[in-house]
Amino acid sequence: MKPSAQYFIDITGEVCPMTFVKTKLQIEKIGAGEILEVRLKGEEPLKNVPRSVVELGHQILEKTAEPGEGPLGIHRLIIKKSP
Repeated sequence: MKPSAQYFIDITGEVCPMTFVKTKLQIEKIGAGEILEVRLKGEEPLKNVPRSVVELGHQILEKTAEPGEGPLGIHRLIIKKSP
């Protein structure tokens, strides 16, 4: 079953380190167990944001490319906030 996000941010127009900063700030606003969907693109964000989220103890439920996008194109990252 595909996880359903209660929150969403689009950071496709941002560059590192702001991609992670904006993601972290949004995670801090939501409750434990809630799900955030992040729309991101580019080599650094696709590598750094998921890694940093996991380092903070949160769970990556899914990372998928949007239809028609290549490996560095727009992806959707589904994050579950840890307790």
